[in-house]
Amino acid sequence: MTSTARARRSAGLSSPPPRRLIAALSLGLAVSTLWAAGASYYLVFHDEVLARFVSRQSAMQFTYEERLGTLQRALDRSAAESVAARGSVESRLATLIERQALIEKRQGLLSGFGGAAASIDMPPLAPAPVADTAPRVRKPFPTPGLRMGGEDRVEIIGHDSAARLSRLEDALQRVSEAQSRSVAGIARQAARSAERFRDLIARTGLSPARFDAPPAGVGGPLVPLGTDAFESALADARRQIDEETHLRRVAAALPFRQPLPGDLTFTSSFGARLDPFTRGYALHTGVDMRVETGTPVQATAAGRVTAAEYAGGYGNMVEVDHGRGLVTRYAHLSGTAVSVGQRVEAGTVVGFAGSTGRSTGSHLHYETRIDGEPVDPQRFLRAGAQLVFAD
Repeated sequence: MTSTARARRSAGLSSPPPRRLIAALSLGLAVSTLWAAGASYYLVFHDEVLARFVSRQSAMQFTYEERLGTLQRALDRSAAESVAARGSVESRLATLIERQALIEKRQGLLSGFGGAAASIDMPPLAPAPVADTAPRVRKPFPTPGLRMGGEDRVEIIGHDSAARLSRLEDALQRVSEAQSRSVAGIARQAARSAERFRDLIARTGLSPARFDAPPAGVGGPLVPLGTDAFESALADARRQIDEETHLRRVAAALPFRQPLPGDLTFTSSFGARLDPFTRGYALHTGVDMRVETGTPVQATAAGRVTAAEYAGGYGNMVEVDHGRGLVTRYAHLSGTAVSVGQRVEAGTVVGFAGSTGRSTGSHLHYETRIDGEPVDPQRFLRAGAQLVFAD
């Protein structure tokens, strides 16, 4: 120990603090300073920090609630659309069921047309020179089925309902259009047939109006038809079929059949000719046909016998009244097979060929008269050649 140190210790003075202590004190001072600064900052800015925190929390809550509201509205809208779609499907399905029932009803009406035009016992017209393209065979239309059980209804609604209903609607529309075309074809076919009968009757010199029934008492309120294509075509078809049926009846009453079987051989025509006995010109009121004695002579149309007797120059003669002023006569018969007042049909044997009365040989004198006036029988025989008779 030096003299200086000994002098200090003897004077009671301590040694200076070590550096470690100084560093610890400095660190403590720094921490205290920082704590004081933080506490001061917290005290100063506490409200602002809290406000920011609360604002962030409120914004997060608002965003969450907005998203929840959006999802809820979407769910509500989806549920409403689902209910509306189900109601729409139910409505469309009910409409389809009604439409199918209407189509089935119309098909029943179409099926009834099958024998309407052929209900009259009259031979059909021979085939026309122009091919008839109208449908003659009308098969039932296949109609798409609508299953109406509870499970099936749910199935239709639940599985691709819009597409399935659209297919059903398209199928029913095609069937409806086909029915309208079919009934329109029936109307055209009946109109063509009526026109041919009308022309056939006109060839005889008669008017179809001559055979119209007198007007009956009719009336009632006017109820216009709708614009539905099928209903309009159906009304036209019924009108055409009624007209064709009437003309069939008229044709059935006319003497269109031959009075003799086989091919006819005419030996004298209607009109002015040289009389075989006087050799002067005279009116021949009928046509003569060569035939062997005893050959059956047939009525050319249905009617009632008004004469069956010997009638001067006619010899044995049968007269048949066909109504509406139309009469046929069969003369020079060797014998008669009917009596006055008897009803005969077309093809009924009324007598047998011969050469009685004013005759030069075996033949048949055949007459047609309208309102008592003789007309050329060839009119009716030529027109009748256009018919096909079912014997």
